[in-house]
Amino acid sequence: MTDKIVSYTMDTLPVLTLKDLKEIKDLKDLPDDQIDFTDSPELNESQLFRWKREIHFRPIKKQVTTRLDADVLSWLKIGGKGYQTRMNKILRHAMETYSWEQIKELHSIDEEEE
Repeated sequence: MTDKIVSYTMDTLPVLTLKDLKEIKDLKDLPDDQIDFTDSPELNESQLFRWKREIHFRPIKKQVTTRLDADVLSWLKIGGKGYQTRMNKILRHAMETYSWEQIKELHSIDEEEE
């Protein structure tokens, strides 16, 4: 395997030949059980959990209405414009860092303090 990096833009993509198109169609029609995975080891749960999205991937945004404690909202707004983006990044970090079991454990600790 070489370390040569190949880079294209939409303007510099090579033109697909009839041979390329046939190969793509044949691969598309290939049943899953006939795919050779010998050169790609299976990932375990931990590796899949830590997998990072491609840099250009943009998740679909959903508008929600939520109620936050006033001090939490003030803290988010200290940094100025973009507090909703910061909130999303904080939640994403928590999602990628903690398992649901850890989140449940933290929640049960909060309930005990009340």
